[in-house]
Amino acid sequence: MTTATRDAVEELLQTYGETGGINYLAAAASLPSRLSIEAACTELMSLMFPGFRSEALVSSEDLADTTRIRVRHLHARLKTEICRSLGRIPPDQPTEAKAEEVLGGFFQQLPSVRRTLWTDIDAAYEGDPAATTYEEIILAYPALEAIAIYRMAHLLYGKVPLIPRIMTEWAHSRTGIDIHPGAQIGSHFFIDHGTGVVVGETTQIGSHVKLYQGVSFIARSLGAGRNLHGQKRHPTIEDGVCIYAGTTIMGGDTVIGANSTIGANVFLTKSVPPHSLVYYEEKEVRVVPKRKREPATAGDEFEK
Repeated sequence: MTTATRDAVEELLQTYGETGGINYLAAAASLPSRLSIEAACTELMSLMFPGFRSEALVSSEDLADTTRIRVRHLHARLKTEICRSLGRIPPDQPTEAKAEEVLGGFFQQLPSVRRTLWTDIDAAYEGDPAATTYEEIILAYPALEAIAIYRMAHLLYGKVPLIPRIMTEWAHSRTGIDIHPGAQIGSHFFIDHGTGVVVGETTQIGSHVKLYQGVSFIARSLGAGRNLHGQKRHPTIEDGVCIYAGTTIMGGDTVIGANSTIGANVFLTKSVPPHSLVYYEEKEVRVVPKRKREPATAGDEFEK
């Protein structure tokens, strides 16, 4: 190393002593492994959609054995990470026993999650004319991955720290769709395109709701800050609502009534009654012909 590099290393080491809270050393309190949880997410997607999310094909004859093996692997992987996570909070029972209890409930609810995901796939197929088959949705639609991981992370939310959020942030980094594991979302949920969608922690979404890209359900930024933790801060979206691209809906008291349609680029901070149509009445949009001119230099040959 050069002298400058050695000096930089020494200064970096000095910051480790100054800001110990952002270090993670072997002697520190246990943390779950992000890489292991991300691997678990991949395995969970294979469990939800056998044959779609793995390179090796699974025959119907081998499906039962393959599923049992996957669940055993997942159980072992998740138990290790859950024990680490539970070690960070005051235990009300031995950590291993608590981890087994959490995992038992988690795996028992996976069949119900899979049935709900089928309604999400159906909503995508019925709601998107570009969808040609259910298989296309499972293989190619990023929203389904984000929703599936959210639904499984939600099972762990409130029972285990850190892991649910790591799961949904893994999906967020892959899909551009940010769904907090604490949100409550009903069946037949469809996000079209999806990039930039944000669903905050205390959002409540009913059934048969359709969102387009760039929709955000957010909290007001208030001086109370941390004191608002645990309170309802994000909107409620009732059944049958459709919300178009770029719309932001804010606040825990805001309720979008059932079967309403919210147009694109709307900013809402107040409730809307059921069966409403809400749209932004924009200023005039002008369309004029371009006038051709002789270009003085290389570049654009047209001007308004």
